[in-house]
Order: sequence, then structure tokens, then C-alpha cells
Amino acid sequence: MSPALIQSFALADIAPTRWKNGGGNTREIAVWPPGAGMDDFVWRLSVADIERDGPFSAFPGIDRQIVLLDGAGVTLRADDGSFSHRLAGVGEPFAFSGDTGLQATLLDGATRDFNVMTRRGHCRARVEAFRTGFAVRTGSHTLCLLAVSGAWQAQDAATLLQAGDGLLAGAAASASSLAFEPAGDAALCLCVTLEMEPAQ
Repeated sequence: MSPALIQSFALADIAPTRWKNGGGNTREIAVWPPGAGMDDFVWRLSVADIERDGPFSAFPGIDRQIVLLDGAGVTLRADDGSFSHRLAGVGEPFAFSGDTGLQATLLDGATRDFNVMTRRGHCRARVEAFRTGFAVRTGSHTLCLLAVSGAWQAQDAATLLQAGDGLLAGAAASASSLAFEPAGDAALCLCVTLEMEPAQ
């Protein structure tokens, strides 16, 4: 895989965008295609800080996954009654449909959450949480790694991910491996695999 296809990022360097309702903000990590808006993206990765109770907009045709990164958590209730979920375990992905709006109720103060959004029929995402050493393959899909806690050392020693740091590996014709080991206790790293689906 060409090094040019691997990009590093730090959440601290991404400017937050304030929500219109004032209840929080979002840091967009990456979107495909580049520059796409909320109506025409194929996939979107972001981190949101939820500061107070309030609504989440509906995104018809979008599959969503959310992972608690920090804070006590939040209860998500779909406006159509299709689900009510208590998101309280750090690093535990929850998948749901964006077809309906929902209400978010904080459990005990502000939270930070990782969000994965994919357009149904065009892209699918798999979200994994690693607390021990791991290796993932690059290739025809896109990978995103986000160090949530602890530090993660690449097997080749060329890369060290501190909490809040990440890597984005674009799709490539040839596959290679990315292997990381945690440095210290209580380490957590998220890995998102984004696979494009064949055109209908």
C-alpha cells in the first residue's frame, strides 16, 4: 500500500462545528466523496460532543453506528418507537437505522461519541473495538483507526497513536497489514472497515 494512501489525524486538530440547536458539536474526521454534504455522502466518520438533552435528526437511507468514547453515556429513543437504547459502555458499538429521528437523554453529564454513517445499498461498515494487540488488512476497502485510550505502537515502530489520534487508510489495489500493540493498561482502539457495495 502506498504511504500516500495512509493519513494520520488528531481529534484535537479538527475544528468543531456547532450544532444548530446548540446542544453540542461535531468534528468531522472524513467523508466520502471528499467535500460531500449531509445529503450526498456515501460514508461519514465523525466525533460528537453531546452537552445537553435534545433531538437527533433523521437521515433516511442511512445506516448508523455510534460508540461511546467518554462520559457516563446517553439514552437514545427513536421517535417512531422502534428502539430505545442505553449507550453506557465505552467502546461498545450500537447500530441503528437513521430513517427516524431520535431523542438523546444524557445519563450524567456531557458525553463524547464516535459516529459512523453509511448510505444503505452503497456502503457498509463494520466497527470493532480492540483492547489487546491486533492486525488488520488494508485493500479494496477503507480503514479508520482511532485510539480512544492508552497508546498504541505500530509493529514496525514507525507510528505511535496516543488517545485521540488516528489513521485513515484508503482503498488500494494491493493489500498489506497494519499491526498495533497497546502500550500500558486500559488501552482501547476502534477500527472501522468501510466496504463499497456493488452498483445495483
